[in-house]
Amino acid sequence: MNWRYIAIPVSIIPFLLIAVQFDLTLEDIFAVGLVPFVLASGAMICKLFLQGVKFNYLVRKFFGGIEPAWKTILVRMGSEFVSFTTPMYVGGEVVRVVWLRRRGVKTSKATWLTIIEIVTEVIAAGTISIIAAVFALLHGAYFIGFAILAIAITVMTLWSTLFFLSSKRTFQIPKVIYGMVRKFGKKRGLKYADRTNEWIKGICEMSRENFHTKQAKKAIAVSLMISFLYWGVYGTTFFLLANGAGFFIELQDSIFAVLASNALGDLPITIGGSGLVELGIWSYLEGLKDLTLDLTEGTMEWNVIIAWRIATYHVPLIVTWILLMKLALSKYTKAEIS
Repeated sequence: MNWRYIAIPVSIIPFLLIAVQFDLTLEDIFAVGLVPFVLASGAMICKLFLQGVKFNYLVRKFFGGIEPAWKTILVRMGSEFVSFTTPMYVGGEVVRVVWLRRRGVKTSKATWLTIIEIVTEVIAAGTISIIAAVFALLHGAYFIGFAILAIAITVMTLWSTLFFLSSKRTFQIPKVIYGMVRKFGKKRGLKYADRTNEWIKGICEMSRENFHTKQAKKAIAVSLMISFLYWGVYGTTFFLLANGAGFFIELQDSIFAVLASNALGDLPITIGGSGLVELGIWSYLEGLKDLTLDLTEGTMEWNVIIAWRIATYHVPLIVTWILLMKLALSKYTKAEIS
């Protein structure tokens, strides 16, 4: 994980480019005020906490109380550090699978649970992003509107299709790829390919066994509701910061803008969506001509965007790093849960 030390300074590069372009100083950024910054950071931590609540709910629903609720929640929060420091916000689920595996949960079962996590999260975020895109299109912001629409629909369709199809058929590594691995990877490559097929098979079996049960349906429904809740909380972060700094913006517009920027951050281009997120929220707000924000050179609004990004990315980065080291990666071994 040493490369993640590089991820943090790399994520600051977009700030430097924006600062040079618009002649911003640290004094300008601090001008947004301490209280709005703390409120936005607090809302973001609350979002992470709710993600932990959802993870704890799913773990207890399917595997029982393998750890105290507070620890399960904090582990989920800590795993976000990995997601923050990778393109497309992926990787945190691997930490959670390993954590569950160390507590006796089979890898396929642990993976299936994290897939429920991801799918409900993607559906909730995708739904809000699509609504935001339609809202932007109605206000004449065609470029950003169509961009968000394309990304949100693609990501949501991909994850949902794979999840729902897994309950109807067993996926395996494509024969062409398997053949190449067998030819060039020899015994070692074939061993990992077979192990991967077994892992995928286990996930599909879990889907078939549980997908149509009352327990699974309730778990998915509750997870979806919690997902909508924490995405809504995340959307309030810009509202709290902008209005606290003296720039009026409606709560609805804030939620739409934040989720639109989140959709752009899903593109596998930069670490943690750095640069894409800032560009996304700027582009979305620029397209809504009825807002009082005027994101042009010489105004204060870029300061708000940078302060918002620090509050919702760099502050949580520190918090999740501490939790990851203290809880998620701590040594623990337990007999396997059947």
